[in-house]
Amino acid sequence: MSTITAVTVSDVRFPTSSSLDGSDAMNPDPDYSAAYLVIGTDAGDDLEGHGFVFTIGRGTEVVASALTALIPYLQDRNTEELLDDMGGTWRSMVHDSQLRWLGPEKGIMHMAIGAAINALWDLKAKRAGLPLWQLLSRLSPEELVDLVDFRYLSDALTPEEALDLLRSAEAGRAGRESELLRAGYPAYTTTPGWLGYDDAKLARLCREAVADGFPLVKLKVGANLDDDVRRLRVARDACGPGIKIAVDANQRWDTAEAIEWIRGLGDPDLAWVEEPTSPDDILAHAAIARAIAPIPVATGEHVQNRVVFKQMLQAGSLGVLQLDAARVAGVNENIAILLLAAKFGVRVCPHAGGVGLCEAVQHLSMFDYVAVSGQLEGRMIEFVDHLHEHFVVPVEVHGGRYWPPTAPGGGSEMKANSLAEFAFPAGPAWSTPVAAVAG
Repeated sequence: MSTITAVTVSDVRFPTSSSLDGSDAMNPDPDYSAAYLVIGTDAGDDLEGHGFVFTIGRGTEVVASALTALIPYLQDRNTEELLDDMGGTWRSMVHDSQLRWLGPEKGIMHMAIGAAINALWDLKAKRAGLPLWQLLSRLSPEELVDLVDFRYLSDALTPEEALDLLRSAEAGRAGRESELLRAGYPAYTTTPGWLGYDDAKLARLCREAVADGFPLVKLKVGANLDDDVRRLRVARDACGPGIKIAVDANQRWDTAEAIEWIRGLGDPDLAWVEEPTSPDDILAHAAIARAIAPIPVATGEHVQNRVVFKQMLQAGSLGVLQLDAARVAGVNENIAILLLAAKFGVRVCPHAGGVGLCEAVQHLSMFDYVAVSGQLEGRMIEFVDHLHEHFVVPVEVHGGRYWPPTAPGGGSEMKANSLAEFAFPAGPAWSTPVAAVAG
């Protein structure tokens, strides 16, 4: 038996605004950041659990405060009791009456709970000696269903239906795991498409993406229609035939404006249009989806919980579901979302445009393929080539595919020297007045 003896919280920021990495129509100068949590125990094995909430600079200190508020729920707790009943652990935090009042089940506190849950899963996977995707894929259908809170979902997905889905995929798990290890998981890239890049850089990075084997490139749009038409043409010319292009407005438009703008792009072959309007507006997404069909609508990185995803699926608001490893309340809620997507037959292409998101979300997609949907058709994980060097187990992406991690854990552990260097505001990376202003 062991006890959680240390819970530490950090505010970590990377000055990506200096190069406009991550820039889009709504976030022109992001500094990729994380409110970061580490859980340590007295087990004597030196294993820790790491989790984070992705942010883009200012306000990270608010999220760090929410993580700090969770320390009493972890400090001095029996580690095994928490890890052996991750469904119960999730419910104990999410259903806490006073924490719940701050949402309920949405917003900063919900994301903070997700970071704590993900840190516990990271520790559980390390103790099992498995990468998280394999640990989850080897749980029984009954164990997986016990992780999910079906309250508010039962009009769309019952525990019995979830069991049937998982049982129907169970026989093929071993074969799909072998295939995943042999061939990897499809990827697409947003690296060329940040809105702050000039045309020459856009074209160069598109050519590099094609040479690297990516079948799809995503462009940020929404600031100026003429610029978007030009940049789309530059990308088409640079990528050449056979390469798909998606566009992402990052919630820029109102409903009618979105429809008009998408038609104004004049490209009926778009792979998808991402986040065309407010992530909370289920009916607007549905209206846009009807108007621009057969181009699909993609959304999810800012969808706040499984309930909104459920309603979007019921309303036909999305054709591509983009879950995020750090937006909802951790692994458990993302399993619920994957089950909903499988029930409605909607493909999942996760969001990973942020520090650590590629490392974390790959585990969810790989688990989905092995144990839930059993599908790869039309599915791919976003890849951005930024900041992977700061992680103990960085993603391996080549040939346009994610290669499954084999190291134990959930992929969210940053290197100690990176945590120290980019700590805000006192870390060496933020020691100059110019850098401090950029944050």
